[in-house]
Amino acid sequence: MDKIRVLLIDDEPSFTRMLKLSLERRGYEVMAENNGAYGYTVACDFLPDLIFLDVIMPDVDGGEVAAKIHADPKLKDVPIVFLTAGVSKETTRVKGNVIGGQTYLAKPIAVDEVVRCIEKKLKKKSGAAS
Repeated sequence: MDKIRVLLIDDEPSFTRMLKLSLERRGYEVMAENNGAYGYTVACDFLPDLIFLDVIMPDVDGGEVAAKIHADPKLKDVPIVFLTAGVSKETTRVKGNVIGGQTYLAKPIAVDEVVRCIEKKLKKKSGAAS
């Protein structure tokens, strides 16, 4: 069976490296991009099942990247989960990890939290170990 493909777009290489390795150990296929401006191009090439996208990056706003991704017919249905240090964990928890209609995870993020989010968003698509 095909592995679940996860794209990480975040300007912090140490964060994406740690998360990528942790998710790969759990059976996911993961691609990481640390330059937000290239996030859309990587998404087009990788065709992920789910995207984790940092909101605040030095080169481009995560919302702009998300808009470009969802404007593409090949990617329009790919769920995007925003990552941010700009919203507290308490705020996201109280709001059910949804703010303004968008799914958010507050940094710092535990790997188990990311895995639960993947499973919830993709309804436990077969192929990845839990």
